[in-house]
Amino acid sequence: MSPSPAGPPAVEVRGLHVSLDGTPILIGVDLTVVAGEWVTVIGPNGAGKSTLLRAVGGLLPAPQAITLFGTPSTALRRRDRARVVATVTQSPVVPPGMSVLDYVLLGRTPYIPPLGRESTADIEAVHEVLDRLDLTGFHSRELATLSGGERQRVFLARALAQGATLLLLDEPTSALDIGHQQEVLEVVDQLRHAHGLTVLATMHDLSLAGEYADRMVMLADGRVVATGTPHEVLTERLLATHYRASVRVVPGTNGPLVVPVRPRRA
Repeated sequence: MSPSPAGPPAVEVRGLHVSLDGTPILIGVDLTVVAGEWVTVIGPNGAGKSTLLRAVGGLLPAPQAITLFGTPSTALRRRDRARVVATVTQSPVVPPGMSVLDYVLLGRTPYIPPLGRESTADIEAVHEVLDRLDLTGFHSRELATLSGGERQRVFLARALAQGATLLLLDEPTSALDIGHQQEVLEVVDQLRHAHGLTVLATMHDLSLAGEYADRMVMLADGRVVATGTPHEVLTERLLATHYRASVRVVPGTNGPLVVPVRPRRA
C-alpha cells in the first residue's frame, strides 16, 4: 500500500461507523484527502460508497469522526459548510417548474444575505459555469424537459456555482454519454488545478475512475480494503476478490484500463 499522502488534509475521516435502520453500512472507515487531491471511492454495489459521501457532506450524523480543512464537521453551521462543501448526489430533488438558470442560482445561496437577492457577481458566476458545461442556451428551459445527461450537467453546474473548496461527486457520469463523461470530468479537473479544488468522488466505471483519480479507495462490506494509486488498487486480484469479476487490467494512457473478460464455458 502507498504511504499516507503528504500535505494539509481537506478531509479526515477516523473510525467512521454508520448504521441505517439498524444495519451497519460503514464500519471503522478511515480516509484522508489532501487539499487539491482527487480521490475516488470504488467498490461493489452496497459497499457504502454513497453513504460515505453523505457523511462527509454532513447529510448523515458522524459525531467526532470527520474533520474538514482542520475544523470538526459538527462545528460547521449549514451556511458555512455550504461555502466549503458542494455535493452532487445521484438523484437530486428538483423543484417542479424550475428553470435551469434558477436551479443553478441556488448554488449561490450561501453568499446571498437573508431576504436579499442575488448580485451581478452571482449571475456572472452562474453564466460562466453554464458556458463551461456546454449549457449555453438552456437558461430558460425547465429541468423536467431535459434529458438525463443534460440534467446531470445542470446538477454539476449548481455545485460548481457554489464556489466551494471541496467537491463531492456521487456517480457524476452515470447518465452521460462518453463524450459528455470526458467533458464533465475534464472541466472538474481543470477547475481543480486552476483553483485548488479538492475532489472526493464515487464511480462505477473503473477505467474512467483510474484516468482521473490521484488515489483510489476501495470499499467492500462497509470497510476499506485497499487504498493507493489507481495502479495499486485496480488489480485483477483485488477486483476478482471484491467484485467477483473476471477482468483483464492493461496499461492505459493515464491509468490502468479494466477490461471485462467473459468466463470460459465448461
